[in-house]
Amino acid sequence: MARSNRPVNPAAENALDRMKLEVASELGIAERVRSNGWATMTSADCGRVGGQMVKKMIQQYESSLQ
Repeated sequence: MARSNRPVNPAAENALDRMKLEVASELGIAERVRSNGWATMTSADCGRVGGQMVKKMIQQYESSLQ
C-alpha cells in the first residue's frame, strides 16, 4: 500500500499546526521556531513538541468520554 503525506482531513492540518506552535510556546521554543523554522530545530525539541501534542490529544479525548 502506498503512503501519502496528504492528511485524511485537510482542515485538521491547520489545527495541528496551531497546536504545534502552542506547545512550542509552552516549552519556550516558539520564538526560535518562528525565526528559524521547524527544519532547524533539533530532533529532541521536535520530539518534545510531538510528545506533548499526543499527551494533550489523549487528555482531550478522555475528557470527551466523560
